[in-house]
Amino acid sequence: MSVDNLFEDAFQLLKQLIAIPSFSKEEDKTADLIQAFLIERGITPSRKGNNLWVFNKHFDAAKPTILLNSHHDTVKPNKGYTKDPFNPEVSEDGKLYGLGSNDAGGCLVSLIATFRHFYERQNLKYNFVLAATAEEENSGKGGLESIIPDLGECSFAIVGEPTQMHLAVAEKGLMVLDCHAKGKAGHAARNEGENALYKALKDIHWFKDYQFEKVSPTLGPIKMSVTVINTGTQQHNVVPDLCSFVVDVRVTDAYTNEEVLEVIQQHVEAEVVPRSIRLKPSSIPMDHPIVRYGISLGRETYGSPTTSDQSLLNIASLKCGPGDSARSHTADEFIYVNEIRDGIEMYIKLLEGIN
Repeated sequence: MSVDNLFEDAFQLLKQLIAIPSFSKEEDKTADLIQAFLIERGITPSRKGNNLWVFNKHFDAAKPTILLNSHHDTVKPNKGYTKDPFNPEVSEDGKLYGLGSNDAGGCLVSLIATFRHFYERQNLKYNFVLAATAEEENSGKGGLESIIPDLGECSFAIVGEPTQMHLAVAEKGLMVLDCHAKGKAGHAARNEGENALYKALKDIHWFKDYQFEKVSPTLGPIKMSVTVINTGTQQHNVVPDLCSFVVDVRVTDAYTNEEVLEVIQQHVEAEVVPRSIRLKPSSIPMDHPIVRYGISLGRETYGSPTTSDQSLLNIASLKCGPGDSARSHTADEFIYVNEIRDGIEMYIKLLEGIN
């Protein structure tokens, strides 16, 4: 099938996806659409929840497998929208507007088109498994993580996220920490009690100023940000006995999440409770064949500060896709129509060129 035909199908599919609300955990109707789209084209995927996956027609267990993954859930539209987020409107300058157009609908339909390009081929050097998954935007356990055992052993993955088709060769992991500084309640007018807020401030300053010794060559330093604080009382005359605060920790490939958590717990007085340590930093070696070939095609490499489903994979993975990460989660989100065509062509070139 020609790239023109693959592109036209992908473009129409993306417009249909935009028109269907698909917030995280509410993606059943977009999963139905993708499933029907594939079946109509002779490709029957497996399904678990709102996740779909399918292997190439002539799968050979003796060959390595490449995972092609992107997500079909979206965040909720922010209040700044001036356009209908569910109206796939194309402007005169070639922008396709709509919620999820850039993050990550354009990537998903381009990867589906790429998978279709290889689906019926015989004598491939690699197998391919396509996974269109749910709950990426809220890091839910009902998304990619829930079907990883069903995908079998994969050699590496391309995770479709908007990178302008450049190569994000590393990605920061994420830990969200709930911290609880404990004191003793007392009357604010008298010299009594132990102010938990003051104890928390000491730890908050540590989070602000501490620098981890090792710095990733692709991702830079670990970044820690205190984002929420609450004493649990609204009474001005009560010394608070508890102060809770939340820390957003962006972990690099220089450390494991467990190592970072251990350092934090050694340095702060507050109780530190991680919501999860499953969203790991990820990377792919710079000498990996797909990276080397991508560079030969003029693609740039960089470390990504944002987190995606890469964090759930225990294999080498590359984040790459049409669109621009700067547009993600913004009002009047859009992707250029020609970015979808370019994405399909570049994905095919990358996968045909690796050895």
